[in-house]
Amino acid sequence: MPTVRFVKQNIEVTVPAGTTLLEAARQCGAPEGSACGGVCACSTCHVYVLSGGRLLSDAEEEEEDILDKAFDVRSTSRLGCQARVRGEGVIEVEITRESLDAYYAEHPEPH
Repeated sequence: MPTVRFVKQNIEVTVPAGTTLLEAARQCGAPEGSACGGVCACSTCHVYVLSGGRLLSDAEEEEEDILDKAFDVRSTSRLGCQARVRGEGVIEVEITRESLDAYYAEHPEPH
């Protein structure tokens, strides 16, 4: 099964194909934001795919339009709610500052 590794948090999770990066984060407790609930209406689940990007679904126009509103967008930027795991291997992800800030605003309990 595919593995998603949240590099800076040193957390990884094995997930079935079809799982989004946001769903993977939720499964393992990685602090990825999702102010809109994961429906591609904001950019708070913005991540950088450090490796394994070929194992993810392609970005569609709607995702690219939302990423245009995100902070510090890079060539490896994806929305966690839209990037679906589609192949075996390891996907390494860095959660952006924007996403971490959103997560901690949504979950103000001590961390």
